[in-house]
Amino acid sequence: MQSSKSAKKSIQWDKYMVYIIFVVVFIVFAIALGNKGFLNKNNIINILRQTAMISIMAVAGTFVMAAGQIDLTVGATAAMTAMFVSLILQSTNSIILALVAGIGFGCIVGAVNGILVTKFGLPAFLATMGMMQIVRGSAMWITDTSAVPIGNETFCKIFGIGDVAGIPVLILWTVVFYIVGVLIFNKTPFGRHTLATGGNETSAQYSGINTVKVKIIAFVMSGAFAAFAGILYAGRLQAGRYSYGDGDEMSVIAAVVLGGTSMSGGTGSVIGALFGSVLMGMINNALILANLSSAQQTVVKGVIIVLAVAMSNLAQKKNRR
Repeated sequence: MQSSKSAKKSIQWDKYMVYIIFVVVFIVFAIALGNKGFLNKNNIINILRQTAMISIMAVAGTFVMAAGQIDLTVGATAAMTAMFVSLILQSTNSIILALVAGIGFGCIVGAVNGILVTKFGLPAFLATMGMMQIVRGSAMWITDTSAVPIGNETFCKIFGIGDVAGIPVLILWTVVFYIVGVLIFNKTPFGRHTLATGGNETSAQYSGINTVKVKIIAFVMSGAFAAFAGILYAGRLQAGRYSYGDGDEMSVIAAVVLGGTSMSGGTGSVIGALFGSVLMGMINNALILANLSSAQQTVVKGVIIVLAVAMSNLAQKKNRR
């Protein structure tokens, strides 16, 4: 009886760890930096707007990692998509064509990643690292590292600088993607199959789950969501550039892991990934307000992320006992 009660407590501790960490960090920063505008409404909106692209990529990142995989191509895919979209808008001024080409490119990158991992047996880390270099290098190559400006104001307003009733469109797009992500992850067979594949692939196969298909779809989702993040980068900055999304793959992984998804697969939380993403954005914002040097910001951010992930992992280990 007692062991049953302790199990329930550990399950709750594991499930809500990211929210506990988020609230604690928020309170600490609110107390320490309240007089520097941390709690200002515009500052909070700015944090959500700046983390929008990472947050959207983290939705699909949850599916990939819950399936026991990893995707390092998201930042490069976002950059290349921004370049494609900018070039197409320059040439045709067609928003629809730009969107189809951009998201289609992301799906192709995801499909290639999935095939390399499932059909050729490459480790996901190495396969996606190689693809990351290919895609990033191609983005640098096609314009010789030059930026490609976007003159279509409608595109920029819809996918970057606009707002609806005072709410930035970047935040609204984030909400849309999280609603879709939560529904797919929690309410569809694919979500359950993803968790089963990451938890025990052999058992999932014996249960009739096509684990190869699950992995490929997860990678395609990751590519498509990264492509849309690239569209938002292009809209917000009103240009395409090869450097967009540089390092985003690490930020996405950190957000997903902080959100409660195990890197070995089998567990995951889409909403947790959102809180993990905003948590990192909040940390970045607070360290800037604290007037720390770039080197100091890097050190402090690293320490906070390591401690947060360590606490989350400890909770997961307790949950398994």
